[in-house]
Amino acid sequence: MNSNLILSDETISNTIYYIRNQKVMLDRDLATLYGIETRVLKQAVRRNLSRFPEDFMFELSKEEFENWRSQFVTSNSDKMGLRYAPMAFTEHGILMLSSVLNSDKAIQTNIQIMRIFVKVRQMLLDTTEMKLDIVQIQKKLENQGKNIELVFSYLDELTDKKENDKPRTKIGYKK
Repeated sequence: MNSNLILSDETISNTIYYIRNQKVMLDRDLATLYGIETRVLKQAVRRNLSRFPEDFMFELSKEEFENWRSQFVTSNSDKMGLRYAPMAFTEHGILMLSSVLNSDKAIQTNIQIMRIFVKVRQMLLDTTEMKLDIVQIQKKLENQGKNIELVFSYLDELTDKKENDKPRTKIGYKK
């Protein structure tokens, strides 16, 4: 593997967006990572549209596109050639791109992207497990709080009984 083909994890991670409740990467970011022009990537996809069903790739709606553009300085996005809504590729769509773009750089980049997606998925699983653990701890603490309250109420009852008790008469020999 060529050292000039390796991209940093951060470079790839910063191009993953959350759109329509899915982790996706946009065509222009992928083109940059693959070292090709966006139009070349789009042409390759359009020539092979049957390989990209909607759960693999979709074009951003006008509202999504405007929202995405507004998150970046709009004057810069016009300079970046964003006249058309970008294509968003899910993890499966990115995998399919490797069969459409058959260069060494595309293959190596896809391998790195897939590794990043696996790391992101693992982080989500880890945080989900931590959330479940926290909920269990909270439930235990709530139960302990209730148990402590119960102990204190029993102690209060016992002290009230002791205070209300009449002095006992002593039995036995009297002097």
